[in-house]
Amino acid sequence: VWTLGVRYAVALVLPIVGAFFLVFSILEDSGYLPRLAMMLDRIFKKIGLSGRAVIPMVLGFGCDTMATLVTRTLETTRERVISTLLLALAIPCSAQLGVILGLLSSAPSALAVWTIFLLFAFLLVGVLADRLLPGEKPVFYMEIPPLRWPQLFNVGVKTLTRMKSYFFEIFPLFILASVILWAGKMTNTLDAVIAALAPVVRAIGLPTEATTAFVFGFFRRDFGAAGLYDLQASGLLSVTQLTVAAVTLTLFVPCVAQFLVMFKERGFRIAVAIFVFVTFFAFGSGWLLNRILVATGLLQ
Repeated sequence: VWTLGVRYAVALVLPIVGAFFLVFSILEDSGYLPRLAMMLDRIFKKIGLSGRAVIPMVLGFGCDTMATLVTRTLETTRERVISTLLLALAIPCSAQLGVILGLLSSAPSALAVWTIFLLFAFLLVGVLADRLLPGEKPVFYMEIPPLRWPQLFNVGVKTLTRMKSYFFEIFPLFILASVILWAGKMTNTLDAVIAALAPVVRAIGLPTEATTAFVFGFFRRDFGAAGLYDLQASGLLSVTQLTVAAVTLTLFVPCVAQFLVMFKERGFRIAVAIFVFVTFFAFGSGWLLNRILVATGLLQ
């Protein structure tokens, strides 16, 4: 509870999320966010979202769990489902993003493949979701306020209000996630899951040792990326395998805290449907990318 719950939520996630809250409050009070939403509205309409969705999408690069909670500000149920799906699929949180960028920084071509593939997956799934999901499409109207210097008092109140929301709604989920992980270790459930997932990991061209990284990535996304770092340091991953692993891990199921927020906000049926879809899409993408890279020798 202390190491995986309190320390992770307070020492690692909170400073990053707090910085995001502060920046968002400054942008909001300055009147810039409505302008950003209007500029991106036409692009976001192609993936079933309005410009207003730019806030949870950008916030997802800090903490996907909090960003999923922020999707409640979107107007239609359809838009909330699509944004939740895209956050779970293709938006890496800051902890995972930092480790993966560090992993791929020594191979610029691998980093380029990872970035392009994630962007393609984000747009593809967004366009398909827009066409297949029933419901009312978003209509975005917004009055553009004048630009002004942010007021210190307003920024402070907005930041503290969002921090309070984090502590009361998100922090307990990190504690619950740590208890679930502990129970999995004590009952050997984690070992059974790792054994069951190993054939799938081998099918996408990765060594069996990479299975642990995917399983632990569900409990903490940076744990999964750190597992890839250990494999790379041990010389068990080629550049092609590292790229495939990074793409698959990023697209893989969201962390357990984010899944619990999905369950809370979207309901059991939608949360499980997103979980299953993201899992199949991640490993299917990993298999396809591995075949392409091996056939072309692009990263040799």
